[in-house]
Amino acid sequence: MTKDFSFPLHINKFEFCTDRFIDIYGKGRAKEMNKVLTFLLCFALLSILSHGRPFTSDGSGSVPHALKSFKVNETRNENSCSYTVSIKTSCSSTSYTRDQISLSFGDAYGNQVYVPRLDDPSTRTFERCSTDTFDIHGPCTYQVCYIYLYRSGYDGWKPETVTVYGYNTKTVTFYYNTFIPGDVWWGFNRCSGYLASVSSSAM
Repeated sequence: MTKDFSFPLHINKFEFCTDRFIDIYGKGRAKEMNKVLTFLLCFALLSILSHGRPFTSDGSGSVPHALKSFKVNETRNENSCSYTVSIKTSCSSTSYTRDQISLSFGDAYGNQVYVPRLDDPSTRTFERCSTDTFDIHGPCTYQVCYIYLYRSGYDGWKPETVTVYGYNTKTVTFYYNTFIPGDVWWGFNRCSGYLASVSSSAM
């Protein structure tokens, strides 16, 4: 059986450096330095964990992007399929928004659901730290693999997550956690990865 000695070697190097530090500066300074290094290591680890964005199999942990060439299919069949969309607004968003918010999502086969306007200032939609749920009707899709939001206005808005529930699609969550730029479709498209996974599973 082959043994991996990489970890002990790293330990030996660390011990060698520590011994050299003690020889030069003394044990007192070495203890202080160890405390400082331990604190810095813990701080770095906490920073990574607190700012890290969860990655899921659908790629929703990737960074959202603008898609200027995105075309909306405004032909809607209201009686086809129903969806539930849950949108959580970040606690670091503006206190409220009067901006117009549009939504579009779909699958890898050209089926698209389009909602021209989700916002409703009279009902306090998209307030800071709130979660809003919408019942949407539109064309039936297979697995939802892309989603885009469109914002028009001057208040600004920062969604944290958008979750889509549907009869023919597994529940999928997209992690935004960023302010939506104005007058551009902003979101995720993971359809190429979805098609690749379908092709490989069919072999």
